[in-house]
Amino acid sequence: MNPNLSIYENLGGEQGVRALVEAFYPIVQQNEQLAPLFPEDIQPVMDKQYMFLSQFFGGPALFSEAYGHPMMRARHMHFEVTVERAHAWLACMDQALTQIGVEEPLHSFVLQRLSGPAHHFVNTP
Repeated sequence: MNPNLSIYENLGGEQGVRALVEAFYPIVQQNEQLAPLFPEDIQPVMDKQYMFLSQFFGGPALFSEAYGHPMMRARHMHFEVTVERAHAWLACMDQALTQIGVEEPLHSFVLQRLSGPAHHFVNTP
């Protein structure tokens, strides 16, 4: 991990973030807690996640350019997001990072960076 580069750049830019999203969603679709939250046609979700993560990780502001301010908590309010689901989401991301070969310390840094938003989305006890 190069501390002088953004997470986006450390992951390999567009290709790295796309690889992460493409590894992540099949894992999510197999997760008992998370799969029911997602539509059968997962591609639009993957596209938005790619745009969001690119921006969130310090790359181009693709999500904001397409959809305006992310307001991610508000965008997730109609889903029952529990602490358990936040943990499951992070566990799926952990598996995806491993699957695409993201090594330490970047692997842990990405999970730590995503932990705040994952828990910020919790809206159901």
